[in-house]
Amino acid sequence: MKIISYNINGIRAAIKKGFIDWLKKTSPDVVCLQEIKANVDQFDTAEFEKLGYYCFWFSAEKKGYSGVAILSKIKPNNVIYGCGANKFDSEGRILKAEFNTINILSCYFPSGSSGAIRQSYKMEFLDFFYQFMQNNKQGVHVLACGDYNICHKPIDIHDPVRNKNSSGFLEEERMWIDSFLDLGFVDTFREINTEPNQYSWWSYRANARLNNKGWRIDYHMLSRGLKNKIQDAQILNNIYHSDHCPILLELS
Repeated sequence: MKIISYNINGIRAAIKKGFIDWLKKTSPDVVCLQEIKANVDQFDTAEFEKLGYYCFWFSAEKKGYSGVAILSKIKPNNVIYGCGANKFDSEGRILKAEFNTINILSCYFPSGSSGAIRQSYKMEFLDFFYQFMQNNKQGVHVLACGDYNICHKPIDIHDPVRNKNSSGFLEEERMWIDSFLDLGFVDTFREINTEPNQYSWWSYRANARLNNKGWRIDYHMLSRGLKNKIQDAQILNNIYHSDHCPILLELS
């Protein structure tokens, strides 16, 4: 099974940049998208169905904002829209597809970079998501894909010293990743790749991507019981539809 997670930063803009042609060529089994920034009546969903995908879209109530999706060539047994908390579901942050042997989630964690109010909202989401995943991992394997908006370790950010007080690299956020992994998850990319300078997001400012001044904030978090099924995990940093790049996971 080949799974891609991708913060698309606006699906309509990505389509104009060749996203559908790239998807056709890459042909993953499952695609988890974040920050689609559109409702289904604002773009041609049939283009994805033509590629053989069952498509599930969960948009935010606010137009042009947030939203997640799951596209799958394997028909899920069930799809659950949201997490049951309206303050998060109204922003379209969690979508779950249940398959025979694994549940796959597309998750878009809040950013706290705009100020104290959103940082507080982000921390509230982290507390909620921890409990949500604790309740949803019982007796089933889980893959929680998405933009977590957190760099876990100094190796995951281009300048850990200057960013130590930046949202996305705060100590309490990084400790949350520790606690989340302790629930029984593995960071699939770091299971097989321990090299530095591997990032999945770059600011549009100051030629950050050209100079590889990035952050690794996108993850495939997998149930530890499936660790031996990891065949490959990559950051596809040569793909340019967004300020993020896709991340790839292959499971046997």
